[in-house]
Amino acid sequence: MSERLVPFPAQAARRTGRLRVTDLHEIYFEEHGNPTGKPVVILHGGPGGGISPFLAQSHDPKVYRIVLFDQRGCGNSTPNASVVDNTTWDLVGDIEVLRRHLGIDRWQVVGGSWGSTLALCYALTHPTRVSELILRGIFTLRKSEIDWFYQKGADAFFPDAWQGFVAPIPVAERGDLLGAYHRRLTGPDGAEKDACARAWSRWEGTTISLLPNAAREEEFSDASFAAAFAAIECHYFRNGGFFAQDGWILKNAGQLAHIPGVIVQGRYDMCTPFRTAWDLHQAWPEAQFEVVHDAGHTGTEPGIMDAMRRAACGFCEG
Repeated sequence: MSERLVPFPAQAARRTGRLRVTDLHEIYFEEHGNPTGKPVVILHGGPGGGISPFLAQSHDPKVYRIVLFDQRGCGNSTPNASVVDNTTWDLVGDIEVLRRHLGIDRWQVVGGSWGSTLALCYALTHPTRVSELILRGIFTLRKSEIDWFYQKGADAFFPDAWQGFVAPIPVAERGDLLGAYHRRLTGPDGAEKDACARAWSRWEGTTISLLPNAAREEEFSDASFAAAFAAIECHYFRNGGFFAQDGWILKNAGQLAHIPGVIVQGRYDMCTPFRTAWDLHQAWPEAQFEVVHDAGHTGTEPGIMDAMRRAACGFCEG
């Protein structure tokens, strides 16, 4: 095996800005890298997670014009934690508004986890605006995928962390954990809401990598981060991603055949298991499929970052 590529050094944003997309919502965006380079927009996870420096580190800043933005309700976008007018299709529209605002004709679209969901939805809605797709930790928001992580499946691998996840929910309500969490995260009890947000967020922070990361678990437990992360994720998942039918992305993935793409998946991803990436590969066989055999879910794992860097570099060669 060739030596793995490491992340490009983290750099401060070359430009930051804010863009009002509705009377209520204003999104924060950043630009990194070469202002005349190949345009790429990199979509963060969650929904509700917000941008992180590592997102830009898979792309060569000498070659790429790198655009990041905080989706509605999270990160530096305002109002924080708002689920009003906050759906998959609202976010797809925001990507288009941002593209036009930046004067970009076509761009590479990159996303991991929920970012892969959003990237696929954007590509299916605005295919002529997508030069390539690079996706990792594939998530299409099918009911089976939600059930795996929030009801029955991943708990078998993390029973210790699962105990903390179910702790805020009475035993009698644990047959529908998503519903029970949604009632509390949208309820009037501030202390209960805070406890549920922390438990929800910490569960994900604990399970997304092959090896544990105590610092990340603490970051996910931060009250401010958890409030937006849990509220927005639960809102999306409770509403089935706002899709017209379960499995909508995979049912339409054949339309992506003309878009060059790379699918990167950790073999031991417990958050978005391998099955979904495999199903996308079957529906979109034209895309390159890269399996990382010693990785879980997060994009900071060495094998995932290596594959993402190679994919980005590959689209700049020749």
